Parts: sequence; structure tokens; C-alpha cells
Amino acid sequence: MSQTAILNVDNIHKKYNEDKPNEVYVLKGIDFIIPPGQMTAIMGPSGCGKTTLLNLIGGLDPTSGGDILIEGNSIIAMNDSELTNFRRDNVGYIFQLFNLFEDQTSVENVSLPLLLPLVPTNEAITKAEMLLAEVGLGDRFNDLPGSLSGGEQQKVAIARTLVTSPRIILADEPTGDLDIATSDDIMALFRRMQEENQGMAVIIVTHSSRIAHQCDRIIRIENGKVFSDEVVN
Repeated sequence: MSQTAILNVDNIHKKYNEDKPNEVYVLKGIDFIIPPGQMTAIMGPSGCGKTTLLNLIGGLDPTSGGDILIEGNSIIAMNDSELTNFRRDNVGYIFQLFNLFEDQTSVENVSLPLLLPLVPTNEAITKAEMLLAEVGLGDRFNDLPGSLSGGEQQKVAIARTLVTSPRIILADEPTGDLDIATSDDIMALFRRMQEENQGMAVIIVTHSSRIAHQCDRIIRIENGKVFSDEVVN
């Protein structure tokens, strides 16, 4: 493994219903290395295992073989407690459906990940407000998700993900339900946040070629394997 890699996906396999007549192989030996500071798009047809791959990288789902290393740390070798703490401190998730708490304000949603490891409330709120201002929501601190547009809700979700300063962001169709202008705004925000958090890697699952070509690299998956891996000019 390259010493400069932030992520090493090493011969990853994933199958469901193992050792049963209806056993299904989803991933059949996925290999790639992500250096710090790279924005990578993962593409492929529906059902090819893109979201499954994100879940494996994030430690949300166990692999059926292979290894995943984040800055040299094998998440496969970690027990549940170690993995939970490591994931909390190093990996951030952004989903298409935002997953915000509807009864909590923007500041409350963003500060929550800091309160779980018992960061002082005032400190968590200050950082949440700073990030919300950074993503252009400085006037929406006390608004509930229901009063925000889809793009604004996604910005709150991004701020919530960034509040713990993760080393890797995993984004699953983060612009799938947004219009073109808002999608471009979100991608520009990713890039700006990435530049401000030096070395942070962003991995985006997307069906959109337009979104993919705003990344640094496109990895295509077909039939459970890496079909192509190209640098975006």
C-alpha cells in the first residue's frame, strides 16, 4: 500500500445469503487506492454494488473477504467498539435523503455529532454555527428542516458531516433529488470544504455523468468488479 494513501480497498468481496442456495455475490474483488485530497466518483448500473461498497468502506456492513484500510488502519480487524469510535472520528456520511431530525433546528442537527462524544455544548454550538455560515446558512440557524428547501437541507447535512472533521466523506447520491443549479452549488461546496480540510477525501456514488466529471477521478463498477478507473481532466 502506498504510504500516501488515505484509503486502500484491497480485494474486497461481498456476498449475501452466504452458504445458502440463493447466495448472491455483489462484489467480486474490488481494488483501488485513494490518496488524500482526492474527490472520487463511483459509477455503475443500478444494483452493481455501489452503495454496498460505501457501506463496507464506512464499516456499516461486514465484508466477505479482503481488507479496507483507512490511513493504514484496518477496519476489518477492529471489534465493534473500536470500529464505532474510529468511524465517528474519521468517516462522515452524506445521503440523498438528508436524514435530518425534523424536530431539531439546523444548529441542533449539526451540533449533535459533537455532543455524542461529550464535547461541551457551547463549543459544539459555536462550531455548528460557524459551519452553517460557511455553507451559506448563517441566517437559518434556528429553522427546522421542514422550512428549508431540499438544497438547504442537504447543506445542513453536509455541515453536520463536516463538524467532526472527518478524513473521508462518503456521499451516496447526494445531489440525486436536487436541480442542476443546486447540485452544482453542492459540488462547489464539497470542493471548498475539501480544500479547507487539507487531505480530506470525498467519495461520491452517483448516476450522473455531469456530477462525476466534476470529480478528480471516476471508478466504474460492473458485474462486481472495477470496470474502469480514469482521471478526470
